Amino acid sequence: MASNKEANIREDESAAAAPSAAAAPAPDEQRQIQIHLRKIPLLAELNDEEIIRVKAELRIRQHAKREVVLQKGGSGDGLLFLLSGQLQVVDITEDGRAIGLRMLAPGDFFGEIALINNSTRSASVVAMTEVLVAFLPAPTAMHLFAHSPSVASQMLKYLAQKIQRDSEFRALLSINNTAKRIYTYLVLMQRKPSDQPGAPPVVENLPTHQDIANMINTSRETVTRALLTLVQQGIVQKDSHRLIIIKPEALQKLVQGS
Repeated sequence: MASNKEANIREDESAAAAPSAAAAPAPDEQRQIQIHLRKIPLLAELNDEEIIRVKAELRIRQHAKREVVLQKGGSGDGLLFLLSGQLQVVDITEDGRAIGLRMLAPGDFFGEIALINNSTRSASVVAMTEVLVAFLPAPTAMHLFAHSPSVASQMLKYLAQKIQRDSEFRALLSINNTAKRIYTYLVLMQRKPSDQPGAPPVVENLPTHQDIANMINTSRETVTRALLTLVQQGIVQKDSHRLIIIKPEALQKLVQGS
């Protein structure tokens, strides 16, 4: 059963987002959460006065795996931040199929389009694991957009990247060859580790084969076969919940059909 508990919040240098070991759950199921607001990228450059205002309004919610965190068609009543766990943005087709749009990792925010447009949610967000989410009510979020240069600048950069990413993803879905679609997906998702210069690119928090299949419109079995082929050829290496691209040039050649 989904929990969807709200919790009190206090700033603490010791953890980005973790249950307080010393705080037992209160009778009303509320609990304290240690969270350092400046570890949330969008809030990192706020001044002290803005941090105090956000801290007073922010509410922490816990969601169980597979719980719907945001429902398509719901009101844009706030901005949300993923503190821990993994989320997937999904859309539901007319025949009831869930189509994955993108994955969200800790530090990401979501719900901004409906908030800015004062419209309803255009997609649903589902928990892939147990998650902690921070909810910032619309008035406070809109105040930041209008009065905080650092937040406004980051939001503009994010929206520009989102447009580019969505364009790349639409191009991916137009590829007829299924294996090439999978290889292109990996290229789009790969990132260079910022703390390890010279290290090979990785796909962090690799979605399940079924989730990848949903996102690129194919079957789980096809994704499994394609990834197994890449492993056997020494192009990628699976490591816990990530995929290490050992030979990025070889993967790019597969994308190009070489």
